[in-house]
Amino acid sequence: MVIHMGKYVTVSAKIDVELRRKLAELGIKPSDVIRRSLQKEVEEKMREALYQKVEVASGIISRIEKDSWVKAIRESRETR
Repeated sequence: MVIHMGKYVTVSAKIDVELRRKLAELGIKPSDVIRRSLQKEVEEKMREALYQKVEVASGIISRIEKDSWVKAIRESRETR
């Protein structure tokens, strides 16, 4: 999932001088790495939040008896 935003903000990070040297040596752009890492972290947190909501919903749904589900489905079909 990719979220495109029209506006940007600057985010900075302090890194060790040696790490910066190695990044430059290897042709790695810190901004690209930071951007991908932040995007990955956001996606993981969103997935975790969704999983928690599913767990709550599952707990609620499991308390509803099968007969109630069948009745609701039949009534829904009849109204079409």
